Amino acid sequence: MKHRIVSLAPSATSILVALGARRELVGVSKWCVDVSPEVTELPRVGDCWALDPESVMSLRPTLVIGSVPYKQETVAKLLEHPVAFLAMNPRSLADVESDIHLLGGIVGRAEAARKVVAQMRAEFQAVRVAARRARSSAKIKVPRVYCEAWPHPRIVSPPWVAELVEIAGGEMVVPAGKRISDEDVAAAKPDAIVLAWAAVGEKSDPQQTYDVAAWSEIPALRDRRVYIVPDELLNTPGPPLVDGARELLRLFYPKSVDAPAKASSGAKRRSRQ
Repeated sequence: MKHRIVSLAPSATSILVALGARRELVGVSKWCVDVSPEVTELPRVGDCWALDPESVMSLRPTLVIGSVPYKQETVAKLLEHPVAFLAMNPRSLADVESDIHLLGGIVGRAEAARKVVAQMRAEFQAVRVAARRARSSAKIKVPRVYCEAWPHPRIVSPPWVAELVEIAGGEMVVPAGKRISDEDVAAAKPDAIVLAWAAVGEKSDPQQTYDVAAWSEIPALRDRRVYIVPDELLNTPGPPLVDGARELLRLFYPKSVDAPAKASSGAKRRSRQ
């Protein structure tokens, strides 16, 4: 059976495209194009926080895929219509693999799912090996890292990002996916801070980080190691995470790997991917 899928989650869209199931997508969220340019021509119907159910149903979907968290009222209005709804809620890289297998089964591409998972594992392992070599050749310690998903309230990046940090040769020094205080970060004394604010692309504002009074003496600010990573590379739990791990590797070991990334100098930077 061929499905007609509306994806409200960039992660689901990226997985379906990687599985070779692009033609089963009939609509996407306004964020999906940032992650999967292959869906540029598809209708955009909002997301799990704001959408018009009638616009979704006009595409005659057999399945709508969203992600947690979502706005309950938005999803409730959608579920008043006769359509199946799947909400994905990964926390770890193992969960991401499970979602790939789940969607592969739904669209009849189980073998493709196994290949996607195997490829991601191989690429993560390549990053891990490169990190070990870089650390060994540079004779430096493992960088202590704080990754931020949102500044107000201050929220640490999700658990799978902590795994990416470890793969890229770093150590997350605050609990992943938790709301924390400025004092918590100051006490952790990170060597590097990575800003990947959700749904802003590359518009995370490093100046806000440099302006936190409680952080003035932590190593990351003292050494100007506040970095911006496009949020789709860390906050899209699917194949894009491989590029996220590579980007973290370049940030943590800029003198030991190809195409080093530059740290923010503290000036405001606003751009759009």
